[in-house]
Amino acid sequence: MKWTIDKSFDLCYGHRVWSQTLDREYSLNTCLECRHLHGHQGRVTVFLEASNLNMGMVTDFKHLEWFKLWLDSVVDHKFIIDRNDPLFFDLMSHYCDKNGDMDQSGFTYHEGGYWTPRLELLPKTDDALREKYEGMVVVDFVPTSEMLAAWFFGVVEKKMQKLNIEVKAIEFWETPKSHCRVEK
Repeated sequence: MKWTIDKSFDLCYGHRVWSQTLDREYSLNTCLECRHLHGHQGRVTVFLEASNLNMGMVTDFKHLEWFKLWLDSVVDHKFIIDRNDPLFFDLMSHYCDKNGDMDQSGFTYHEGGYWTPRLELLPKTDDALREKYEGMVVVDFVPTSEMLAAWFFGVVEKKMQKLNIEVKAIEFWETPKSHCRVEK
């Protein structure tokens, strides 16, 4: 026997899928809406699996509270931007070198595979600028639903290994009607 449990988490986030292309035969138009800066009300569902139960459970649902905290602090109400996005310089100019590339010294790299701007490098009197950058999360991938799901999978898998809990899948709902699933 195998048992699977799941727990869902809601979040709001913004992104831009700068690599979007469409085939008019299938999409009926060629408007590249996902290339626009836009946001979503998303949902992440984590599926954990076990062949043997521990105290009658795969694990306690409370063992995923850390992930809710991680989502709230890292992703919720943030804008996720790919460091390779052609608009990176326009959106992150205070953190780019003279060639328009990401200046690594202006960012803090986090274990979960993302960067955040070092706000202490900004003028202390410019609140608007600080508010802009405190909402930015920089990743090294195009933030599509599929890639966000894979990112979340890696974060959850690494943490749950300490409890010997297997992550079966992550489902990421970009909208109430569109989602993807990633699994091993």
